[in-house]
Parts: sequence; C-alpha cells; structure tokens
Amino acid sequence: MGASLGTTNGSRRGKRGRHKPMSEINVTPFVDVMLVLLIIFMVAAPLLTVGVPIDLPETRAKAMQSDKDPLTVSVAADGKVYIQDQEIALEDLVAKLQAIASQGYEERIFVRGDTNVGYGAVMQVMGRLNAAGFKRIGLVTDQERKS
Repeated sequence: MGASLGTTNGSRRGKRGRHKPMSEINVTPFVDVMLVLLIIFMVAAPLLTVGVPIDLPETRAKAMQSDKDPLTVSVAADGKVYIQDQEIALEDLVAKLQAIASQGYEERIFVRGDTNVGYGAVMQVMGRLNAAGFKRIGLVTDQERKS
C-alpha cells in the first residue's frame, strides 16, 4: 500500500526509530473558530444600533463618513424625544446635550425622526439645538429601496 522510502523495513521511520517533525499546519480548528466568530458578529451587528426603534424615512443620499460616534436625538412616532436611548423632556434637551457634549457646540448631533411623526416635531427639536448654538446637526435617514 505504501511505497518504501529507502528503509529496509518499509516503515516511514528512520533507522533509529525517531519521529520526524510534522511539517504541515492543521488549519481546520482555526477556520472553524473564524466561521463561528463571523456568524456571531453577523448576528450581533444589527443589534448594536443605538437608539429607539423608529421607522426612518428613505432617501437617495450617500452615507456620511464619521470618525467618532455622534450624539443621537430621536423623535419617536408618538412625539417623545430621546437622547441615545433615554427619554427626555423637550425642555431639558438642550441642557442635557450641553452636559454630555465633550466637544461643546462643535459636537456632531444626529437627529432621527420617525416617518410617521409630524414635520413640526422634528423641526422643534432642530430649532432648539440650533438656537442653543450647536453647529453640526444632521438628519438620519435610511437608504431608499429600489422597487
């Protein structure tokens, strides 16, 4: 079944019976671990979005590149206002953001408005942020689906 490698007894070992070091690397366990990690991250990534679950409007605008996570202000369908994922009264919004903002008025703030919330509610939030002196305010939307 196996060919002789130059030894008299036909075994793969040398004359003294020493083991040859294995020169092959078994990558199967490494691949298994990487596939498991890939699946875990694919499942966990959508769950890492910050904020309140709202139905964002869709646009054709390109995604903005950001080097740091911005503060997120969300306006839910029922008109409630949230900073990140904590509900806050509209009157306390500016004071809370001023306390949180590490870069002061240059802090990037994203405003997320539910599709079903009125235009006036989102503009109220943006107006308060602008009047307080925040300069880097952006609106968040979903990519438009092709139908």
